[in-house]
Amino acid sequence: MNTESEQTFGKGEGKLLKLSYPKPLPMRLDRWLVSQRSEQSRARIQKFIDAGLVRVNGSQGQAKTPLRQGDQIELWMPPPEPLPYLKPEEMPLNILFEDEHLIVINKPAGLTVHPAPGNKDGTLVNGLLHHCPDLPGIGGMLRPGIVHRLDKDTTGCIVIAKSQTALVNLQIQIQKRIASRNYVAVVHGVPKSEKGTIIGPIGRHPVERKKYAVVHHENGKHACTHWQLKEKLGEYSLMSFKLDTGRTHQIRVHCAHIGHPILGDTSYSRCRKLPIKLPGQMLHAISLGLEHPITKTRIEFQAPLPDIFERLLKTLRKK
Repeated sequence: MNTESEQTFGKGEGKLLKLSYPKPLPMRLDRWLVSQRSEQSRARIQKFIDAGLVRVNGSQGQAKTPLRQGDQIELWMPPPEPLPYLKPEEMPLNILFEDEHLIVINKPAGLTVHPAPGNKDGTLVNGLLHHCPDLPGIGGMLRPGIVHRLDKDTTGCIVIAKSQTALVNLQIQIQKRIASRNYVAVVHGVPKSEKGTIIGPIGRHPVERKKYAVVHHENGKHACTHWQLKEKLGEYSLMSFKLDTGRTHQIRVHCAHIGHPILGDTSYSRCRKLPIKLPGQMLHAISLGLEHPITKTRIEFQAPLPDIFERLLKTLRKK
């Protein structure tokens, strides 16, 4: 039976986990620890091993150390790493749902999700740290609780985990497509068919390194976007999207790739005529469905369209 003790073989605050390997067949140390500590990511377990925080029968373990029945494993769990400069900031949050395990936000345009070089404050994470004081340390120093992200000017549903267990569970749901993410956008032009699927690996743009593009397989990551034409709007179209993968700028890149870039997207639809002045791309995460990470109940969330999106549609429908 696994037991936990406050005794440590490290220094400072932390917790020592004592475990016994029960299986008759050998198994690698790293793989078994991941199976036992589902609230920790594989990368985090690997960091513990690399840092010498895991012992097998009293000796420092390695990732490839084969475990045999009866082996005694000790895992020193240090406290969450402190955030180096990230500070809580009070800001209005449009909360669609919240309990002790997760929070779902309707993100506005212009709000960056997490810090990046040159952008250390004013992010959604800053606001979440003020709203959820226990968030630091969940999933990493600079992206605490972040399950998935939305681009700065993309609006709509985003879920944030409030515990490590919820984070790992929700990330698995995203990876295995248990969670459903649906978007709407207004694009330039009108597709020739009513629906379709875009499959194209995405990687760094070969020339403009701040952008992404559909690239050769060896240089990009598999990306799949399902789309449907919702409404023809003269020279424009309202389209819906469902993601199988979650690559950076995926919908924006795929729309540009098929010749229908999103209105207001300054990176992928430059020099395109706009019917009204827009603050950014007209891309909205309109709904999010997932299994609650603890209760396993299926829950669905809807984020109403932003005012500027509604105004754009009203303008186009008049033409």
